[in-house]
Amino acid sequence: MGKIVLTEFISIDGVVEAPGGENFRYENWTFEFDRGDGERYKEAEALGATALLLGRKTYEGFSGAWPQYEGELADKYNSMPKYVVSRTLTDPKWAGTTVLSGDLKEEVTRLKQEVDGEISVAGSIQLAQGLLALDLVDEIHLMASPLVLGHGRRLWTDTPDKTAWTLSEATVYGDSTLLTVYQRRAV
Repeated sequence: MGKIVLTEFISIDGVVEAPGGENFRYENWTFEFDRGDGERYKEAEALGATALLLGRKTYEGFSGAWPQYEGELADKYNSMPKYVVSRTLTDPKWAGTTVLSGDLKEEVTRLKQEVDGEISVAGSIQLAQGLLALDLVDEIHLMASPLVLGHGRRLWTDTPDKTAWTLSEATVYGDSTLLTVYQRRAV
């Protein structure tokens, strides 16, 4: 049985928008602080995943970049199963990609039954919010940069109900970058 692992770069005021990207007021804001060994953690996290589950916009960014790279991480991303949630993408070009266009709860529940291991959700803000609202996330990895951005898209929106989590890891990397890992608490 698979588990959904949500992994996000986040500011301390909850912003997850464009942490290393462009077209945002604070481009590449996660790189303003040295993450030290946090880079190795993020690489090990990605290498440990069985599959990727992405929203369409994040998928387009990944599929436009990773096939051009070489190395262990690029090999992993390029060869692993990838699932993209989209009602508009019909012909994905990145090898190993399956489009999930049906009901999100049904599609992800089925995916968790079919995939054995970690199904990593990187970025993909709208998808992440939907998974949280549907209570489909099993584990949350947050790498918090010591910044208050003041505006931008945030990870949490209103959800139908409260959920309980257990902090299983908290590590400071580099210059005050905090990694926290939360696991879904059985209620």
